Amino acid sequence: MKAHTKETQSTMTPDKSLQYLKEGNQRFQNNLKANRNLLEQVNDTSDGQFPFATILSCIDSRVSAELVFDQGLGDVFSVRIAGNFVNYDILGSMEFACKLAGTKLIVVLGHTACGAVKGACDDARLGNLTGMLAKIKPAVKAVIEPKDPSIRNSKNSEFVDNVATKNVQLTIDRIVEESDVLAEMQNNGEIKIIGAMYDINTGTVNFFD
Repeated sequence: MKAHTKETQSTMTPDKSLQYLKEGNQRFQNNLKANRNLLEQVNDTSDGQFPFATILSCIDSRVSAELVFDQGLGDVFSVRIAGNFVNYDILGSMEFACKLAGTKLIVVLGHTACGAVKGACDDARLGNLTGMLAKIKPAVKAVIEPKDPSIRNSKNSEFVDNVATKNVQLTIDRIVEESDVLAEMQNNGEIKIIGAMYDINTGTVNFFD
């Protein structure tokens, strides 16, 4: 499989880009990698990059976007931060990726058993981590059940995963609310912004479409 070029990128649509990622995750689950020469792709992309998607995911070592979607060099922009939330720097990076570099899809990818989400659920405090986890607290508050505070913590795996899912949804809301550039592109059908959850037990990505 060759690296994307300006010509192949121009044929991509938001829906086609999403389908590429779905097919890639299916290959990943079945341990069937696309036939690509990464060193050849190094050469092919030396003069420019033409990715089709931007993926915001967690830094979790088990959730590498390029691997779980079976993509090669130059295929996707990968933005990683614990808890897969956005700030103005990340929004600026996404605006560059979509408006200037031509990606057609933004995926906010959360995952099960997320350590950052667990920390937010437990109100963990440690140096700069305290402020970072505060970005995820709105998702904790938004998940109403269970009401019993004794089981609204990291030991409750269902609660953690529900918060992780809500965090993805709230992150998408923030992208649209805080980036006029991306909101306009989505309204015009130039891009699609979608959420997804990666299951660390199965390797499956479940999209919210």
